[in-house]
Amino acid sequence: MKLQEENIPLTIDEIFIVESLNLNFKTILELGCGTAAMTQKIATNGHTREVIACEVDEIQHKKNLELDIKNIKFLLCGAQKLPIKDDSIDFVFMFKSFHHVPKEYMNDALSEIKRVLKPRGMLYISEPLHMGKQNELVAMFHNEEEVRKDAFECIKEFVEKEEMKLFKEFFFQTPITYKSFNDFVKRQMHNTYNEISVSDELKQKVKDKYNEFGGKELTLLKPFRVDILQKNR
Repeated sequence: MKLQEENIPLTIDEIFIVESLNLNFKTILELGCGTAAMTQKIATNGHTREVIACEVDEIQHKKNLELDIKNIKFLLCGAQKLPIKDDSIDFVFMFKSFHHVPKEYMNDALSEIKRVLKPRGMLYISEPLHMGKQNELVAMFHNEEEVRKDAFECIKEFVEKEEMKLFKEFFFQTPITYKSFNDFVKRQMHNTYNEISVSDELKQKVKDKYNEFGGKELTLLKPFRVDILQKNR
């Protein structure tokens, strides 16, 4: 396993990777579902899928409960303590969320995932890489380099201890387009999980860097690593 890859040939929207998996007739768990954008795609793109989506943000969870999709059940909980039966889930997904689990709970979260997975069940974790222009901009006011390393090391150790086996690891990048710097600010600086206050001075420095990359409407490539783990028994 490796933390990142410098040369990434695959450019794709992640939903196409997810839909290449056999998810029909499966019970699916998503942890850290956020606004449930990916949750809804997974629930509605195929058929005969039961989706459970967990979120720790109470405000976002309440918003998610307002969605009217019959095959999605929303739960308010963290990955380290799941109110879900043993051996009941076919696939677990964590999209860009594992590094948001507090370090002291990361191993507990993986153990809980292993518990709820059926034998031969799969865990899919996608994590953003600390590289590229998109990351360079965001890291100016929200640097996640250390927590992403902590997340990777925890996954790696879990595999090395043979708690679960590494089924596949690969890298991809996905394009993200901002209509303007104000659009970038709205989508990146105003996220609830940032919990930061950006000064006018820092905001101007970020804007200057944004303009260096092209300014106005700007498309950047965001790189990711995917680790797919499988429960042995």
